[in-house]
Amino acid sequence: MANDSTSETGRPELRVVRQDEWSIWYDSLIRAFGGVPESADEQELWDSLLDLDRSIGAWDGDVCVGTAGVFAFRLTVPGGASVRAAGVTMVSVAATHRRRGVLTSMMRRQLEDVRGWGWPLAVLTASEPEIYGRFGYGIGSFQVNAEIDTTHARLSVPPGTDDVRLRYAVPADVLDVCESVYARRVSRRPGMLARQPGWERLGLLDPESEREGASPLQCVLAERDGEVVGYARFHVKPEWDDSGPKGVVRLRDVQALDPAAQAALWRFLFDIDLTSTVKAYARPMDEAWQYQVSDIRRCGVRVRDALHVRLVDVGAALEARTYQAPVDVVFEVEDAFCPWNAGRWRLSGDAKGASCERTTEAADLSLSVRELGAAYLGGVSLAALGAAGGVREVRQGALAEASVGFGSAVAPWLPHGF
Repeated sequence: MANDSTSETGRPELRVVRQDEWSIWYDSLIRAFGGVPESADEQELWDSLLDLDRSIGAWDGDVCVGTAGVFAFRLTVPGGASVRAAGVTMVSVAATHRRRGVLTSMMRRQLEDVRGWGWPLAVLTASEPEIYGRFGYGIGSFQVNAEIDTTHARLSVPPGTDDVRLRYAVPADVLDVCESVYARRVSRRPGMLARQPGWERLGLLDPESEREGASPLQCVLAERDGEVVGYARFHVKPEWDDSGPKGVVRLRDVQALDPAAQAALWRFLFDIDLTSTVKAYARPMDEAWQYQVSDIRRCGVRVRDALHVRLVDVGAALEARTYQAPVDVVFEVEDAFCPWNAGRWRLSGDAKGASCERTTEAADLSLSVRELGAAYLGGVSLAALGAAGGVREVRQGALAEASVGFGSAVAPWLPHGF
């Protein structure tokens, strides 16, 4: 019963959220994140995207005191495969119920559910990065935020850039062609999410309350020979001082199919009239503009964590990706939170495929599932994790071998939050 939802231990009861409980559950989430209401468009979008059958609430009587949801994602992994992943989202615990084990019980229930669905991975973005390591999540990708002084920093561009034609377009009117560009890019970079129906709307979400005085969303298409080969979405915030204009371009997204189109879009952003700054958020660690710009010190580059990765099924997850150099290694995996993963696994793989099975052979490397999650997408080196004390080498040479194999030619990147 909804009015008697406390377990025999005195802890809040966990259960799947019912449709008639959605507004209560969502209000509890909003309160935990400060209590500022979202716009009607935002709330409607998340309502339409979230699968209540995969969302849980913690209930103390008829009061919701904890929330945890899951989006059904397909995540690109090294080698280009698209792997089922639980996008963990909307996690909160009421301030009145902290330090009672509510979050731990929800995380454990959630991972057990994900395992039951047969999904090998869980991923999330963290409001506070220190929270999720104890549940086996490792930081698997990072992102670049930049505040670029475009009055001093200029771009050098590759051949063919001038062959790209740019034109303004109404964002909603060109949504389909922009999504086509995005879809063609998904398999090229680990960490990207294949957009399921409905998710294309996220790119158009434009509440006035979040513009901070900037323009409504704008869009420019990049075209070559009549084909759309890229796009940029952005806002412009006009600003002036006694010396003249100093407007700000707030970049929402750039996607392009080739280096020339990418360069043409970035050059356009640098050159918008009456602006002197481009603010870019959540960009790939290895994006080309960083190597084309004349003065990186003028770009205010900052790095922060992006996608946190959790291997729910070690064997299935390691088999799902490929390895850029041959790997034949036995891992001793520690995973107290999901004990079904603990023990020894033999991974054999190369650029064509991989197998990962239980074994009784002697371990070559010893590590926790957290380190495996950090290294999984190829952006974090196993050798670096070893130097930090997170990976212990048992067989000499095994760490270097595995580290090279786990790497990725391009940095993993999460293109948008969830």
